[in-house]
Amino acid sequence: MPALKDKVAFVTGASSGLGAETARLLSRQGATVFGIARDATRLAEVFADVERGSHAVVDVTSAQACRDAIEQCVTQWGGLDILINVAGRHQMRRTETLTDEDWADDLAVNLSGPSYLCRAALPHLLARGGNIVNVASIAGVEGQAYSAGYCAAKHGLIGLTRALAVEYTAERLRVNAVCPGGMLTPQIEQFSPPEDPNYDLIMRTAAPRGLMPPLHVANVIAFLASDAAAAVHGAVYRVDNGKGAG
Repeated sequence: MPALKDKVAFVTGASSGLGAETARLLSRQGATVFGIARDATRLAEVFADVERGSHAVVDVTSAQACRDAIEQCVTQWGGLDILINVAGRHQMRRTETLTDEDWADDLAVNLSGPSYLCRAALPHLLARGGNIVNVASIAGVEGQAYSAGYCAAKHGLIGLTRALAVEYTAERLRVNAVCPGGMLTPQIEQFSPPEDPNYDLIMRTAAPRGLMPPLHVANVIAFLASDAAAAVHGAVYRVDNGKGAG
């Protein structure tokens, strides 16, 4: 039997990169997948590969839009078993040039959005003994140059994961986080370091085995979302291609 047969999974950032790979993989493992993103065209292309599911254009920085999307999923598919928060944004700025808007956007996409969705999904997940997988980053467990807003948000997302795990220890709910290292995704191609950067500092984030295909991280997400991980609660998994080995 497929590992996620009869499960309903909600995946954010599903139009590209890790979110798209996760949506496709969960579908192959039998899940019904409800995917959200801001790019309607790419989202539709991804869901052409999803056997059973649906998708919606949603801005995760809007609390009301997040609540509406969860309700749309539950109404359409009869419930919710898995929430996977993948959507993220990483902009590289010298901290002294970081604007208030840059800072607010880092927190909105990488921390507030997952928080809105967790809160909206909790009643449905508790009713069915479901689980949450939050995608943080190695930037959530260590510092990275020119990434103060991103690091702060991802550290916060790990804190949110652990807080929920403690609060719901006695409930039928599991909450875990995955911390990917560098992946071969469209986002990596859009990285723009600040003017005259110190590349020695930037290269501290590099893994000895190089960039990973996102499927390698999606495999870990799918495991945590499945009943095979029934005893895993409050864990923070590094999937970083050897970055943390030393």
